[in-house]
Amino acid sequence: MKQANNNTLASDILKYNATKGPKYMVVADAIQSAINGGRLNKGDMLPSVKVLANDINASPETVFKAYNILKEQGTISSVPSKGYYISEQIEKVFVLLDTFKAYKEVLYDALTKNLPKNIIADVNFHHYKPEIFRKLIEESLGKYTKWIIMPFMNDTVKATMTLLEPQKLLVIDWNIYVPEGASILYQDFGKSLYDGLNSVLHLIKKYDEIHFLYPEYTQHPHQSVEAFECFCKKEKIRYLVEENSEDFAVRRGVAYISVSDRLLGRFLQQCRDNKFKVGQDVGFISYNETPMKPFIDRGITVFSTDFYTLGQEAAEFVKKGIHIEHCIPSKMIIRESL
Repeated sequence: MKQANNNTLASDILKYNATKGPKYMVVADAIQSAINGGRLNKGDMLPSVKVLANDINASPETVFKAYNILKEQGTISSVPSKGYYISEQIEKVFVLLDTFKAYKEVLYDALTKNLPKNIIADVNFHHYKPEIFRKLIEESLGKYTKWIIMPFMNDTVKATMTLLEPQKLLVIDWNIYVPEGASILYQDFGKSLYDGLNSVLHLIKKYDEIHFLYPEYTQHPHQSVEAFECFCKKEKIRYLVEENSEDFAVRRGVAYISVSDRLLGRFLQQCRDNKFKVGQDVGFISYNETPMKPFIDRGITVFSTDFYTLGQEAAEFVKKGIHIEHCIPSKMIIRESL
């Protein structure tokens, strides 16, 4: 085992003193950063708790807590009577998604299942808040080997993306604000929806008209609304874009397409109250597949990208570090609701 350079490690840790958080987390993060940067390698022996505590002017308890955190993560190991050393090279990947939804769980599950045990994916959520987006990314700098980011339309977000090294960045879901040299795995929100609606034209024509439920709170790209309107005009179908969720009321003879699962729940409740038979009296297409939609009310028709494939391909980027630029196909999955 090679002894780590105590002075270099202490210097790394002292630089981290400007960051926020408990001192023991500062120590743990600094050691992880040194590993990510190649300044510490597998098999390197760390200073003893007492020596490192003295070098960084901290209490032995602080260093002991930091070492324990790294042990729990599998980053370091301890040998009785010998000390602490760097375990198999552990990589940490920073994942920043918009919100927690069922289909995001599918994506994250596919990502983690396809990563080796020595790569840990930390998931975070920005909830479409620019200040949270920037804070999380700033706090991640120096602590991870790669970044997987789901952006949203905002000038602050665009500026924040430039903080990351492009070769270590994978932008997912929405093809916006991709720095030159960064990788991208995205879905098409325009033409793919047009083609998907065209594939179920015969079912849509069962109804008098079709409404796009695009509530005021959604962050879904407006490209989908534009594609929907283009499709309806070409096929001479009566249509409406409903943007006020408070006024939503199900009408017989109307097919609906919705980007909101909240409105799917209200749709089903109103159908039950009015004794409308879904798939006959009214129709419904839901955006984004989830594990439960095949089983809700005899099955909900969905238009969705393949989030499992997106997660798998993201894992390949993490493992191989190769440049990726790929549109994940979306498709219509027909069930009884249409």
